Amino acid sequence: MATITERTDKDGKPRYTVEIRLKGHPRETATFKRLTDAKKWAASTESAIREGRHFKTSAAKKHTFADAIERYTREILPTEFTATEQGNRRPILEWWASQIGHCVMADLSTATFADCRNTLATTGGRKGRPLAAATIKKHFVVATDVLKRCVTEWHWLEQSPLKDGGVKLPELPRGIVRFLDDDELNRLTIACKESPNPLLFPAFVLSISTGMRQGETMNLYWREPETPPTEGAWGVVNLADACIILHETKNGDRRRVPVASQALLELQKLSKVRRLDSALVFPSPTHPNQPIELKKAWLNALKHAEVNNFRWHDLRHCTASYLAMGGASMVEIAAVLGHKTLDMVKRYSHLSDGHIANVVERMNSKLFGGA
Repeated sequence: MATITERTDKDGKPRYTVEIRLKGHPRETATFKRLTDAKKWAASTESAIREGRHFKTSAAKKHTFADAIERYTREILPTEFTATEQGNRRPILEWWASQIGHCVMADLSTATFADCRNTLATTGGRKGRPLAAATIKKHFVVATDVLKRCVTEWHWLEQSPLKDGGVKLPELPRGIVRFLDDDELNRLTIACKESPNPLLFPAFVLSISTGMRQGETMNLYWREPETPPTEGAWGVVNLADACIILHETKNGDRRRVPVASQALLELQKLSKVRRLDSALVFPSPTHPNQPIELKKAWLNALKHAEVNNFRWHDLRHCTASYLAMGGASMVEIAAVLGHKTLDMVKRYSHLSDGHIANVVERMNSKLFGGA
């Protein structure tokens, strides 16, 4: 059973030492600053010992998950992630610390994280509301990374309890694919071309023909800036090679984007009338070192074209959808859009059914002839 002894340190602050003695097992001890943490550790450790899952290395017994989160926040976040991603991860790390920070590394198990998954799925959001599957996945991506460091870099664990997908996460929704039909595309193209804003049409053409995200499109430069942006995506146009090099992207990968046909023509036109006081392809008319804000012009174009329920980001869906209907494979679509995995492009698979049927038919014709 567990006993908790309160002592006072040299600074006059209380410390709580937990001692667990169970027959047939070595004595376990740990000291905490808070009584609540001491009680939680006592209960979880005693339970782990009884169930035969108590990890007995000194490092795993010495450090809590809160220690791992604190070290990760101090050493990993500032050096490996942008300020934006740090801002995204900090509240997630704080949530993990509040839930299981008191647990010693040795006591972390698949069941521990399964309970946390259930909490996120039921009361993890604001005002105790359920969290979406994508948000739950993000929480576990962060926790998995922390545990990976504990195993590979700090040697606080021999194996992560989240290794090999030990906790089943909610399936991500397939997602709505909104793309323009032929009539909508024609009307919106005309509306953008007739817009009083001269940069709307080339930005529209470039986005729908390359599948680049809005942030990638609006933060393009004619040459690499002396002081590259420290936040967000950005890239450089290379007209000679008919491509765009995205140096920073949402997923952190550098990407080459081919530019052809109308999109290349629009960039060539812009290069001849570009502003000399800005390296941006789409500069603001009043603040040339900042990208232009096209929201008002975009909304007016949608209104004039009578296109409803359509966002700028849906231009990216258009690119992927047209590629799928044109016979591109899921791997090819992922490469164009800059996705690391095929999960995000599976939503377009139904659009390539006709192409897949033709592929199967050609294979059978080759095998068995015209019979």
